Amino acid sequence: MAILNDYEPEKAPQANTNNTSPSVSDRGVGNSTPPVDVQQKPKRSWKSYIWDTFGKSPEERRFLFKLDLALMTLASLGDMIYVLRFFIGRAESTFYPGMQYIIGSWYRKDELAKRSCLFHAMGKLAGSHSLNGVNGWHGWQWLFITNTVVSLPIALAGFFFLPGIPEITTAWYFTPDEIAPAKKRMHLEGRATRQPFTRKKIANIFSTWHIYMLVLLYIVFNNGNGGNSQPAFQLWLKREHYGVREVNLYPTLTEVISIVTTLIYAWTSDTVFRGARCPPIVFSGLVKIVAYGGLTAWDISDGLKWACFLLCGFGGGTSGLAFACAHEICSDDTEKRAVVTGSMNMMAYVFQVWLPLLIWQQVEAPQYPKGYSTTLGLAVLLIATAFAIRFLHKREIGLKCGLVKAPV
Repeated sequence: MAILNDYEPEKAPQANTNNTSPSVSDRGVGNSTPPVDVQQKPKRSWKSYIWDTFGKSPEERRFLFKLDLALMTLASLGDMIYVLRFFIGRAESTFYPGMQYIIGSWYRKDELAKRSCLFHAMGKLAGSHSLNGVNGWHGWQWLFITNTVVSLPIALAGFFFLPGIPEITTAWYFTPDEIAPAKKRMHLEGRATRQPFTRKKIANIFSTWHIYMLVLLYIVFNNGNGGNSQPAFQLWLKREHYGVREVNLYPTLTEVISIVTTLIYAWTSDTVFRGARCPPIVFSGLVKIVAYGGLTAWDISDGLKWACFLLCGFGGGTSGLAFACAHEICSDDTEKRAVVTGSMNMMAYVFQVWLPLLIWQQVEAPQYPKGYSTTLGLAVLLIATAFAIRFLHKREIGLKCGLVKAPV
């Protein structure tokens, strides 16, 4: 379950309730590879808090190693080509939600947030460095050159190694003994298989709260990190007469903090909070309230301004958690899951096209009275939206379990 983890109906198939391997028909008879043992409920040990595969069978660890090596490497490399991401909006708007959808089609609850957030963190890692001009070329020109050079081999690698989704994968590095358990893993998580798009299905997608609240969650998150996405820190440092080197270097600390906290959110969500996504999201929102509250006031000491700018990094790491929520809440309808995740990304950037033009105006730098105050409001709305989703999802599960009566 996504934001909620209080109670959950059993999703395991009735025919096989043990903790071991799939049936003979699932194993790909005739293949000499040992069948993959799939646990009905992932075991938790102290080692699984470090990395989730440590609690699984050797065969499942081998399968996940292959999957991580292919899928997560391609996803991370693709996200690090951030010049293409910023300057070719169509490619970015297709790549990011598409890759998030594929990630959500392979990993279980104790694995999903780590992979989703690692994917997101790679983009931040790319944004934390810059290239100086050499040989008569400017830094931005070298970025285009390097991204062009590395894009082709990454694209070719994607053609040969991207696994697609379990039910239709033709990845050459997986055996039948690994593909069948991969499907079972998703069945145990309640992930539905593909179905035709019908009028009834489309009506169902747009008549439930899922698409509206989850899209709102990502719009609020994506547009509520102005302290990171705008050069506010740099412009303040410049006004305080810091040198060029310091103006370029110090703001990267915010990105480093964002990467570290992204990984912390992912690990704690998958392990300590046992799949609940709400606590890290709420925590990041509270830190953003403190950070942007101080910057909205502005009339504070330079030391506090430094602290507020650095605290902005705590709010930039919950993108993967938002997508994990969507994958898990929409598990029973794969078409809804695809539409919701795609809409989350699309609508977030629809707002990002015009909102910064209104609230982050250069003439108001570095105080940005509208920018900081709006971002403060978005932090409050982020927390409210997360709790609303938690309530609605809990009520929905209660209705399915018969623990909550349906309205008359």
